[in-house]
Amino acid sequence: MTQHAPAGPWTGDAAQPDPPRRRRARPAKLGTTVVEQLVDDIVRGALRPGSALPPEGDLCEEFGVSRTVIRESVKVIQEKGLVRIEHGRGTQVTDPRQWNLLDDVVLTSVIAHDENATFLDELVSVRTALEADMAAAAALAHTPDDDERIAAALGVMRSQLHSPPDFGSADVRFHDIIMAASRNRLGRAIVNSIHDKARTSMRYHGEYNEAVMRQTLDEHQAISDAIVAGDPDAAAAAMRRHILDSWNRRRPAPPAS
Repeated sequence: MTQHAPAGPWTGDAAQPDPPRRRRARPAKLGTTVVEQLVDDIVRGALRPGSALPPEGDLCEEFGVSRTVIRESVKVIQEKGLVRIEHGRGTQVTDPRQWNLLDDVVLTSVIAHDENATFLDELVSVRTALEADMAAAAALAHTPDDDERIAAALGVMRSQLHSPPDFGSADVRFHDIIMAASRNRLGRAIVNSIHDKARTSMRYHGEYNEAVMRQTLDEHQAISDAIVAGDPDAAAAAMRRHILDSWNRRRPAPPAS
């Protein structure tokens, strides 16, 4: 049975036939820019799952680059899981389930086109699970030095209530110190990677105001208290509650239908 791939952006909305592809300005960093733009075309649905990439010659004309640059760029996109090269069929766009969502370029593009915040919901769910687990681990593994760093991070947040950008930076720093105290290097690396990319989206980080900052500070204090007390269950619960409640407060409303 033939399966029909979704026609819109990676989340699957219907799309109209694509207009002819236009010539693009010649990029300064040839291969990097070609990769980024083709990834973006695939993620936003301009190149749909199951369809073939335009012929090599057309892409050379579109981007103003050589066949060598196009071939190298397509290989990079294949490594990211967005296309597969099939003899006799050309280069086919893959199903979104095959994309490497931890790849920086792919993740950045998916977040940029996540109009309904459904992918950000998934990201927050993953982040919550990992950070709650690491908060519990930190409650068992923390040292006096860790306690001092956590207290200092809270102090910086408290001192920056007048400056939302500085408060936001201190907020990120607090979470990183907790993850470092857990001694879970892989979990910390994954969270930092996905969180850094998500924070480039206004739909993810929202806006700080004094009430939000004070509530965030109180929630961080509860996490700190549980870790210093050596209570892993309380630390995990406080972290989970903080991340989910914070997301629910700032999650964008669905677009009007």
